[in-house]
Amino acid sequence: MGGFSNFAISFTIISILAGCLTSYYIAFNNGGPVAVTWGWLLVGAFSVLIAMAMGEIASAMPTAGALYFWASKLGGPAWGWFTGWFNLVGQIAVTAAIDYGAAIFTTALLNLWFPGLGTETLTIFIVYTAIIALHLGLNLLSVGVLARLTAVSAWWHMVGVGLIVVVLAVVPRHQSAAFVFTETINNSGFSDTAFWFVFGIGLLMAQYTITGYDASAHMSEETRQASRAAAWGMVMAVVVSVVFGFVLLVAVTFAIPDVQGTLDAGADAVVYIWTEALGEGWAEFMLIIAVVAQLFCGTASVTSASRMMFAFSRDGAVPGHRLWRQVARNRAPVNAVIAICVLAWALMIPTLVNGAVGYLVGTSIAVIGLNIAFAMPIILRIKAGDRFERGAWSLGNHYKWISPIAVGWIALVCVLFLLPVSPNGIPGAEEFDWEVVNYAPLTVFGAFVLFGGWYVLSAKRWFKGPVREATSEQGLAAIEAQLRA
Repeated sequence: MGGFSNFAISFTIISILAGCLTSYYIAFNNGGPVAVTWGWLLVGAFSVLIAMAMGEIASAMPTAGALYFWASKLGGPAWGWFTGWFNLVGQIAVTAAIDYGAAIFTTALLNLWFPGLGTETLTIFIVYTAIIALHLGLNLLSVGVLARLTAVSAWWHMVGVGLIVVVLAVVPRHQSAAFVFTETINNSGFSDTAFWFVFGIGLLMAQYTITGYDASAHMSEETRQASRAAAWGMVMAVVVSVVFGFVLLVAVTFAIPDVQGTLDAGADAVVYIWTEALGEGWAEFMLIIAVVAQLFCGTASVTSASRMMFAFSRDGAVPGHRLWRQVARNRAPVNAVIAICVLAWALMIPTLVNGAVGYLVGTSIAVIGLNIAFAMPIILRIKAGDRFERGAWSLGNHYKWISPIAVGWIALVCVLFLLPVSPNGIPGAEEFDWEVVNYAPLTVFGAFVLFGGWYVLSAKRWFKGPVREATSEQGLAAIEAQLRA
């Protein structure tokens, strides 16, 4: 991969045509237009700082293991172990959430083509299963093909956003600037006195969308001049996404035809806005743009996650690691690709009970897992101070304020997204309902207990961190031959 392809894979996984459209209802119901617009910019600003903090480390240590490799080198095997597992859980969850969101939009598009197909949770799950299978097949292709796909994807996203904004701009505005930038909505069930907490829940839309940019680092071993390209890939993917995403969200919010109708539409909020404001013909046009972008996004997410699982397995940290570290002749980690797709598919099974809450919780798990993994090497970089060996791309002394702010923001959002998303989802509530329970704490803490206990009882005696890397083409060829065996 060249520098643009490396940028493109992170930009594709962020995918403003996927994340902020499929999760738009989360912000609109929890905070309203204020959470959609100003919440996006707030999260975007902190995400740029996180990307910069990670970019400096990526420049110093460009490798497929990325986050857990950095943590192992800076803090030792235990840091690497926990970082790797949180990263892997987050990668699986974000892949699941991306493809489930794509299934919602794809089902809406299919209903325009085949009226009566329905939007029931079972229908969406069947479409979701087909999308997962498609991404499995694409990721068995060579890295060269994937590089070309991500390059096309980057242009598709930028041009696609431009086309959608232009279409929405020529439609008579249904809402005023005052509504778009100052209106607040609380449709969460919590009291209005808890508005700032509700606004915090609404930040999940932006925080979920602007994540996954560590993909640039995971693809380092397949990128030319990775010491500079991986760092710039991460940072620029976030910056460009924040700008394009803000323009897109403002255009969508101006086009809202009816506030209550948008609230009632739930996960189909954007589809409702486009259909009611523009008619089915234009809605179909924009859905095609969005669905193709979301399919690109899911493909890139599986690519990134499988490379992470491959690298972690290469070092013996994943059960059945000999199976997951095998590579095909085209250098694709075929078994890791299959494992990621199957696990991501399984994570969305609860959506068969409650699609909206299941999707919201899936996005929460993704954000929490990935951001904990982001924070751990940044903490170690802070501890290393001037002993840190800098690469071609460095923050200089600016790391002294950038890195602590990045860690502080990560801590805040992780706590926030573990909290209940509905008053009826709190145990002991008068109208307690299991269908609206946030099961992210159970999943995150359950995973922590599982791989934490495994480390204490067993892995600490044999897990030594990343294996020695090859420094030549001959060495790389020898390792590949060994892994195929």
